[in-house]
Amino acid sequence: MARINILRISRLANRNVLSTSQRCQVPAARALSTKTILPAVGTVKSYISGSVRNFSCSPAFSKGIYPETDNPPAKSLEPEAKAKEPTELTNEEYHEAADNCIDRLVATFEELQEAREDVDVEYSAGVLTLIFPPIGTYVINKQPPNKQIWLSSPISGPKRYDWVVSGEAQNQKEGGGQGKWVYIRDGTTLNEMLEKEVGVDLTEIID
Repeated sequence: MARINILRISRLANRNVLSTSQRCQVPAARALSTKTILPAVGTVKSYISGSVRNFSCSPAFSKGIYPETDNPPAKSLEPEAKAKEPTELTNEEYHEAADNCIDRLVATFEELQEAREDVDVEYSAGVLTLIFPPIGTYVINKQPPNKQIWLSSPISGPKRYDWVVSGEAQNQKEGGGQGKWVYIRDGTTLNEMLEKEVGVDLTEIID
């Protein structure tokens, strides 16, 4: 009976020892599995520098489209076109140039009227009226006090044209055909406007 009790005590002791050793091994295994692996000492500097993004306050300069191209050159500002100035005219020179223009316009518009039944042309008291469907009515007249030709367009509105002679023609103002009637604000000529809106080329008539 005593021998049986001794065997039981011995088995219980062995179980306790085995259980204790297993419990002591589990935390160590877990510690190994969760251990952080650090880089070697020689690579710590490169590891840190590789994980930090460079920061710079210097401005970024744009490059060309292709890798081999240099920085694109700064866009140069083109000089503005020199504004045209009205040519000084005597009253006689003005009336000669303006009458020459109006008379030629009347002749051209009357030819257009013969070609199109819906076009109507009227010239009375120095005022030229062109009814040009479906666009509308154009009114052209002399303005002696300003030495200009005034025009009212249903498309572009009212405009005032000055007689402009440029280049070598400055000493050839007589005759009315040595210059152009120009809208000073945008540099367009009377014939350019009529050609654009009415579709009639008047270059040889006015210029």
